Amino acid sequence: MQTKEEERVNLAYFACPIRHVVAKFGDKWSLIVLYHLHMCDGGVMRFNELRRNMTDCSQKMLSQTLKNLEKNNLVNRKLYPEVPPRVEYSLTDLGKSLMPSLESLIKWAKENFDNVVNE
Repeated sequence: MQTKEEERVNLAYFACPIRHVVAKFGDKWSLIVLYHLHMCDGGVMRFNELRRNMTDCSQKMLSQTLKNLEKNNLVNRKLYPEVPPRVEYSLTDLGKSLMPSLESLIKWAKENFDNVVNE
């Protein structure tokens, strides 16, 4: 049986906004896709362009990641009715609003890379 304090702490933990937000796109591939879309010329990339930039990400995983980012309103997917079909990806306004925080995380990672990776 939980005490009132334990119950309060438990409820606060499960209601924590960061827990729910990070669960939506906190995997390593999502952050890398968002970064590439942010840094590319014109802000638009096709699937194979992303694949060329993310050589260690399988085609299946990249496809799943893009679908997840689209579902969470961070990435736009534009399909052109051509043969063969052409699909372009770009950041939504919500995705763009995340970029200053992602850039801060990248800066921190560069500054602390040796301390984190070599530990």
